[in-house]
Amino acid sequence: MSEGVSPGLADGSRPITTEALLARLASLGIDAATVDHPAVFTVEEAKALRGELKGAHTKNLFVRDKKGAMCLVVALEDRQIDLKELGGKIGMKRVSFGSAERLMKYLGVIPGAVTPFGVVNDHAGAVGLALDRGLREWEWWNFHPVDNAKTTTIRGEDMVRFLESVDHPPTWIEL
Repeated sequence: MSEGVSPGLADGSRPITTEALLARLASLGIDAATVDHPAVFTVEEAKALRGELKGAHTKNLFVRDKKGAMCLVVALEDRQIDLKELGGKIGMKRVSFGSAERLMKYLGVIPGAVTPFGVVNDHAGAVGLALDRGLREWEWWNFHPVDNAKTTTIRGEDMVRFLESVDHPPTWIEL
């Protein structure tokens, strides 16, 4: 946890744990395989450590605009993303990265552990969610299960079902 970042969410509750998240997936009948590894903070670190994990790997960008609107953008890991162009694609103007404090407050994760699984912590629906259309080409997707020392592999269709179950249906965008 970075210094000065409160571990509480916007509504005062505690963020979901990896174990509780995986139990929630199981309760939805979703199969997911999780592996442990050293904590990673960048796509490059993840590439070096992931070995033979099948499926799409992503980068997850938590952005906000000047009015405070927030969005989590999930893109294939090798996408080059221009923040000026991204704003228009997600219906926002002049986006910048959200702070570590905002990330914890709304998604319950630290920098390096940003994941679409984090929307389970956004009880008020304050964070929009945009998925790269390129993900549709992959059967399996990989994400941190709210802990950047783990990676969970899940079917894409099951991830979308999970996101819908926590009232965060994704918007699909071309990146």
